[in-house]
Amino acid sequence: MRGPHNILRLIRTGATFERTGAMRAVLEALDAPPSLRFAARILGWPFKWMGYKGDSAMPPVVRALSALGPAYIKFGQILSTRPDVVGEELAEQLRILQDKLPPFALETARATVEAELGFSVDELFSDFSEPVAAASIAQVHKAHLADTGEPVAVKILRPRIEQAFRRDIDAFYFAARMIEALSAKSRRLRPMEVIAHFEGVVMGELDLRLETAAAAEFAANTLDDPGFHVPRARWDLTSRRVMTLDWADGIALGDNEALDRAGHNRTQLAEKVMTTFLSHALRDGFFHADMHQGNLQVASNGDLVALDFGIMGRIDEYTRRVYAEILIGFIRKDYHRVAEVHFEAGYVPHDRDVDEFALALRAVGEPIFGMDASHISMGRLLSYLFEVTQRFGMETRTELILLQRTMVVVEGVARSLDPHINIWSVAKPTVEKYIADNIGPKAVIRDLVRTALVLSRFGPKLPQFAEDILVRQSHAEETQPTPPNLALRSLSIGALVIAGVAIGLLF
Repeated sequence: MRGPHNILRLIRTGATFERTGAMRAVLEALDAPPSLRFAARILGWPFKWMGYKGDSAMPPVVRALSALGPAYIKFGQILSTRPDVVGEELAEQLRILQDKLPPFALETARATVEAELGFSVDELFSDFSEPVAAASIAQVHKAHLADTGEPVAVKILRPRIEQAFRRDIDAFYFAARMIEALSAKSRRLRPMEVIAHFEGVVMGELDLRLETAAAAEFAANTLDDPGFHVPRARWDLTSRRVMTLDWADGIALGDNEALDRAGHNRTQLAEKVMTTFLSHALRDGFFHADMHQGNLQVASNGDLVALDFGIMGRIDEYTRRVYAEILIGFIRKDYHRVAEVHFEAGYVPHDRDVDEFALALRAVGEPIFGMDASHISMGRLLSYLFEVTQRFGMETRTELILLQRTMVVVEGVARSLDPHINIWSVAKPTVEKYIADNIGPKAVIRDLVRTALVLSRFGPKLPQFAEDILVRQSHAEETQPTPPNLALRSLSIGALVIAGVAIGLLF
């Protein structure tokens, strides 16, 4: 049913890319084979007159995506986090993609609030401003609570945005299937998985309860972090299409002149940006994945204030430990250990040579460490590292790519505040503290206690486990004698469960 619609949408997309000059840039970035280049040009060139012109002041790809509308703008933002797919040069262009669109009418916003929250705007707020920011998915209004007078930020989804995104996502899937069919080479970039990742991010942003939950979790994790603040979520004024947070006043982190006039120490702010990000990623495994200057403010007391929680990153505890060991290995120039960590984690196939991999890692690290401190880049190191790991057969890991992309952005923000910051010196204490707390004797004891506690939960089921084992063994003995190693294994399992119960009771 949606085939003709998807084809028409892709023709308009191809025509816009041709008209803006973006088609050639995209095909080059993707290193597209001749068959895919031919199909893309046929899809767009004859219909060039149908395409949108866009803003000629923008780079071609950014110009095309901006002209095609909200879903394409958001897709460009997501792709800016995937240099493994589009290449570093195009990813860099997409990072400047401005998410600014004309706002929708104030009357529509008020009607949405009333429909979603079940009260009139005047009952909830003493005042409700015109839009103060308008993006691809939603816009923000400033308001004051009617009962307390406290200022809040009210974020409201655009009308019919869900249907618009669903329509375009269908077209994206259709295009991904075409790309995979026309180019076997493209399959290593996993076009369908890229679209699925995009869909997951967008669907999360289209339910503002999920973004509110992310803000609340982030606030809880960072509650005791000195000099860092997350606005409080107002759950009683939040629904699927409306989100309310405390209003945050501050100076945008990109306005160096205003920061200087206010007397803020930009060197300290640069260090705070780096250390808070690393702390959130390593300690919590939950980090703000869109930490550009527009989403960071400095309060009058010098606190760093985070905004916009639509794109968050999450990495599990094991991955955090691997990531920390990789970082500390490079900081200490222990390339063989970095290589071993990749093999132990299964990132690199075990049929590769660990010594050769360590040598390749040295070729990555030494030139960077030979630079002046102000030019040493952790983001560049991670980028080179992924190039090497891909050569040795490491498959793309989306969570690590997002982490690397965020590190690049955070590093750029820090350098914009203090061009002479030594990234490694700032990062080292945070990474070493995480290593000390999570990799070593203390961590081993803590992991054993956790394991024991998990095993202890099976205490009520222990008699049944034992009975099941005995029944299985009895049935097996009717047909053949029980091998000694099987009996020993059964006893070991039983002993482990009993030990778990006993240790769990102690704790």
